[in-house]
Amino acid sequence: MTRKFLFVLGSARPEGNSETLARAAAEQLPPDVEQRWLSLAEHPLPDFEDLRHHASGNRARPLPVGDNEALLLQATLDATDIVIVSPLYWYSVSASVKRYLDYWDAWLEVPELGFQDAMKGRALWGVTALAHREEEVAEPLIGTLRYSAAYFPMRFGGVLLGNGTRPGQVLDDTEALARAKTFFAQEPPPARYPYDTQ
Repeated sequence: MTRKFLFVLGSARPEGNSETLARAAAEQLPPDVEQRWLSLAEHPLPDFEDLRHHASGNRARPLPVGDNEALLLQATLDATDIVIVSPLYWYSVSASVKRYLDYWDAWLEVPELGFQDAMKGRALWGVTALAHREEEVAEPLIGTLRYSAAYFPMRFGGVLLGNGTRPGQVLDDTEALARAKTFFAQEPPPARYPYDTQ
């Protein structure tokens, strides 16, 4: 099966440090691996509306057609590997990435999709640039992605961290660039919650 990587760009500016680091890692992928890059700034989603407890009692959502949601849904379903590329904003993912992940919840409520079954076994990765030198401040972001993967369950490849604030500054982080060379070479293990015993 051909691997298909979807890079979901969640920065508030184009060609930011997180994207630069992600592209450095993507350069190492074999040529037969398909890559698709989608910017959430260019394909914005409307505010998420939770219909699970709507007064009508109908929690099923319609299948999205012909809009950014439909495009992102199809790209997500087509991918074997989904890479969340987001700067560290207030210790977590950006608002646009959080909204994209909220829509995963919406897609669980579209009966004809079978979204949870479709996502099982796929891989989720993260790439982020942060201003801090102390990488532990990224733990909330890492936890968001790890536990999102564990829900389905997906495999979790971890998060590639780099340091940078000004445009292009991550290129000075030689350790991050070295990690980028082998980041996608690993086989991601199944994501697990910390209380899982199996």
